[in-house]
Amino acid sequence: MAESAVVIPALTAMDDWPAPRRALLPDGRLHLQDGPIDLVIGIEGIRPAVMEAREAAWRALHGVLAALAQELPALRTPLFGRMPSLRHPVAQRMVEAAWPHRSRFITPMAAVAGAVAEHVLLSITAVPGITLAHVNNGGDIALHLSPCSSLRVGLMEGPQAMAPGGLALIRGGDAVRGIATSGWQGRSFSRGIADAVTVLAIRAPEADAAASIIANAVDADHPSVERCPANLLDPDSDMRDLPVTVAVGDLPPEVVEAALDHGTQCAEGLLARGLIFGACLRLKGRLRLIGAAGALASMDHVVQQG
Repeated sequence: MAESAVVIPALTAMDDWPAPRRALLPDGRLHLQDGPIDLVIGIEGIRPAVMEAREAAWRALHGVLAALAQELPALRTPLFGRMPSLRHPVAQRMVEAAWPHRSRFITPMAAVAGAVAEHVLLSITAVPGITLAHVNNGGDIALHLSPCSSLRVGLMEGPQAMAPGGLALIRGGDAVRGIATSGWQGRSFSRGIADAVTVLAIRAPEADAAASIIANAVDADHPSVERCPANLLDPDSDMRDLPVTVAVGDLPPEVVEAALDHGTQCAEGLLARGLIFGACLRLKGRLRLIGAAGALASMDHVVQQG
């Protein structure tokens, strides 16, 4: 979310993290956790395949955190010039997803949650007999759907919302295989003031990076918006001394609309470049939809909010 959705600890601090854990939730989903990586995984298919896929997901997660920590200096470095060469496949996906946005400030950390989700998903889909799978890494979701399957994904109005404000309906024939949400109240820092920006893209890392960029663009200067240099909040932040949002108070309607205009312009630019299929932008009860509107279910409810 925001610039980075998972905080990767320094190698010296990794001994402080508890051992990786896994559990089967009451509804049949799998919960995997390794340090700050927290995955909720849904898998459908023939029973032996589902059982095998659960084990494959657990094995795929093993070692990811340590591997990324080893490449952390490069992952926290802003992208420009030549594309960096990294070793681990998750790190490579992070760079590939962030690279198209390098004209703005971005580091590969912008795609970390989506890249981890996709890495685990690929281990699941390598098992024959899986018809549907989704790996949710704190709101950044990697998807696998067979041609005849579909999935409804709730679109939250912000981290404090108790229920979705709309639904995205993803069908097997759609190209969407990644969904990500970013905003200033998420698990990491944002330069913007969006309550939530949800992006539909071809892959989860691409959705993650684009959601960060668009959420940063939903912005306005106003006394009700409080900011602080990122490195004062976290000395290890990849955003360094850039100001990040720490509070958003009441805003006049015209300021809300102007901020959404900025985010809409950014999202439409990414849509035109083929980097996203659609986006849903939310701020102070207002909503903007860009592209892929056909994927949104409960349209009466969504349109009324806009």
